[in-house]
Amino acid sequence: MSVLSRPYFHDEAAAFEHLEKTLWGNEAVCPHCGTIGRATKLQGKATRIGVWKCNECRKQFTVKVGTVFEHGRIPLHKMLQAVHLMCSSKKGISAHQLHRVLEVTYKTAWFLAHRIREAMRDGSLSPLGGAGAVVEADETYFGRTDEQPTVRRDGRPYSKRGGKRKFGPAGKRAVVSLVERGGSVRTFHVERANKATVADIVATNVARETTLHTDESPLYPEVGKQFISHQAVRHSAYEYVRGEVHTNTVEGFFSIFKRGMKGVYQHCGEKHLHRYLAEFDFRYNARSALGVEDQERAGKALRGVVGKRLTYQRPNQV
Repeated sequence: MSVLSRPYFHDEAAAFEHLEKTLWGNEAVCPHCGTIGRATKLQGKATRIGVWKCNECRKQFTVKVGTVFEHGRIPLHKMLQAVHLMCSSKKGISAHQLHRVLEVTYKTAWFLAHRIREAMRDGSLSPLGGAGAVVEADETYFGRTDEQPTVRRDGRPYSKRGGKRKFGPAGKRAVVSLVERGGSVRTFHVERANKATVADIVATNVARETTLHTDESPLYPEVGKQFISHQAVRHSAYEYVRGEVHTNTVEGFFSIFKRGMKGVYQHCGEKHLHRYLAEFDFRYNARSALGVEDQERAGKALRGVVGKRLTYQRPNQV
C-alpha cells in the first residue's frame, strides 16, 4: 500500500487518531493540567472531531492544543500530508507546490510550511563529536543581505563594476555549519562570520575530545587549539583530501542546502533563513544513511510539534 493512501491522509477522524497515538500513546494527556489518562472523548453530531474533556480540570481540548497545529484553519489530514511531503523531499517542497497539492491558498501553505519547520527545529544543546569522532567546520555565503553595506570597514566605498556594486562576503548572508562525520549537522546563520563569532559557535557546540577538520581559513587555528586535534586542508594549494583529513562532508551538506534554496525555494527573506536551515538540518540528521526513511522521518517531525507555537504575525521568531 502506498504511504499516501493511508487513511490519516484523507480522513479527518483517522488523522486525529494518528496524531493522538503519535503524541500520547494509549492515554490522553490534558494540555491544561497535565493529567494523564483521565479524559473522556466527546462524541455526537454536534461535537467536533477529536474533542476530549478532562475529568480533573473539566476543560475541553484536542490533541492539537499546545502544538504548532493549534488554531490551524485547515483540516488536520491536510497538515499531515504537508508534513510527509516536506519530510520526503530531499531538497524541500515550495509553498506554491503545497498550495497546489493541498488545494489551499498560497498564504495558508506558506504559513503551514513555517509551522512544520518550527516542529523540525531541534534546539539540542548537547555537543557534537566526542572521543574518536571527527567534526568538520566550514562557512559559506548564500544570498544578499537585506541591508547592503555602502562602505568598507575602513571607510572606503565599494567598487562598481558594470553598474553594480561588488560587496564580496560583506553583502552576503553568512552560514556556519558543523558536521559530525557519519552523524549530525548543526547550522547557524550569523550576521558576520568573523573569528570571534565562529570561535564561539565551534567552542560551544563541539566536545573538546573531538578531532576538528577545517580548511585553511584564519577563523579556526585559535579555537582549534581547544580540541584534541585540529587538522586543515589547503584549498588554495588545490589540496582537498590528505588521508582522512577533508571537509567534503560539510561541503556536501552545503551543496544540498544551496540546490534546495536556489532550485526549490528560489527566494527566502533573511529573517526566515534560520527556519530553512532548521529544515535542512532536520532532513540531514534523519537521512536514509542513518536508517531513517520517509515514514519514520515524518513521525519524528510530528513528535516535535509539542510545546511550540508560531503566529502568522511573528513567524520569523526563534
